[in-house]
Amino acid sequence: MSGIAILGAGIFAKEAHLPALAKLGANTPILRAVYSRSEKSAHDFATAAAATLKLDPAPTVYHDGGDPSVSLDALLTTRSDIDAVIVVLPITLQPSIIIKALAAGKHVLSEKPVAPDTSSGLSLIAKYNEEYKPKGLVWRVAENFEAEPGFQAAATAIRDGKIGKVSFFDVRVVNYIDKESKWYKTPWRTVPDYQGGFLTYCAIKQLDGGVHTAAALRVMLPSPLTHLSGFASLNKDYLPPHDTIHAIAKSIAKDSTTTFHGTASLTWASPTASKSVPDGITITGSDGWLSATTIYAEGVVRITIKSVVHAAGKPDEEREEIIDKPIQGVQRELESFFAATKGTDDGLGDPLGALRDVAFIQAGLDSNGALVDLEKLISSD
Repeated sequence: MSGIAILGAGIFAKEAHLPALAKLGANTPILRAVYSRSEKSAHDFATAAAATLKLDPAPTVYHDGGDPSVSLDALLTTRSDIDAVIVVLPITLQPSIIIKALAAGKHVLSEKPVAPDTSSGLSLIAKYNEEYKPKGLVWRVAENFEAEPGFQAAATAIRDGKIGKVSFFDVRVVNYIDKESKWYKTPWRTVPDYQGGFLTYCAIKQLDGGVHTAAALRVMLPSPLTHLSGFASLNKDYLPPHDTIHAIAKSIAKDSTTTFHGTASLTWASPTASKSVPDGITITGSDGWLSATTIYAEGVVRITIKSVVHAAGKPDEEREEIIDKPIQGVQRELESFFAATKGTDDGLGDPLGALRDVAFIQAGLDSNGALVDLEKLISSD
């Protein structure tokens, strides 16, 4: 790959993507261009990129504003030295930009969520599969929780039977957002024009949740969630349209051999910065349980496994295993994408998998107590 461009110059692009690209070192294609709707933000990002990635010259700046030679269209159609783009733009803009980039012959890594809702996501995936995938173009969705080594390690432990057959799970994500938060002050999130507000958007550090949590569950559970019932509410008037979901979900495998259920509590409406109960995911099986907790202060995802040891003629004993994996989700998803453009696909970033995450949140927002069939939400039939 001769070069890449980043489309979007906001907080997550600066604070997550640039450091991750730097950590990949020699395995990183050259960042040759950056686009933002704002000329100032594009210049600021290019300066930061040059310093972080030690680039000389700095990436070329493209932006909106009237000059067609520095527009997004110019970047996509005239830069033959750019093979792929990383799209880190507001969710309402991303679907059209993804298609525009694919039409220009660029591979695409787009930030999660895959689309604002399942209907538009299905249309986007169908168009990619019909028109661009046959041309050898790669489109992946950057969901860093899916790529986190910690959640992948938890999935391996469950597949290896360390907690037996999965019976139920519990998810808790509690966040405190005030009007001084840098995430709250981002204009497109303070007046959201897509469902779910903060619940649909996925951020960095203390705001992880929504589709992030759904992705972590998707990775760890032995089969997809198929049904959900829940309630959504608004508890802080400056976080419309919703800031809280409480749901119960279950999985019924097609052969009916695997059935389990669990609860999910997701809120951005905590009245205090302190938490009454730590965030985390706990999955319980017939022979033990596993918990997954992201500890940002230590830079790790910690997996705790308690297994029951059965010994003939002796009381059952508990065996504990703790696995700490460094937080590397963004780095890992970039690495996976670059490998996919060269023909090595490890399955990370599959748009249909990311659509399941949107379906989980969409169902939680729309259910109002009714049972929602998640499989129908992601079905094109």
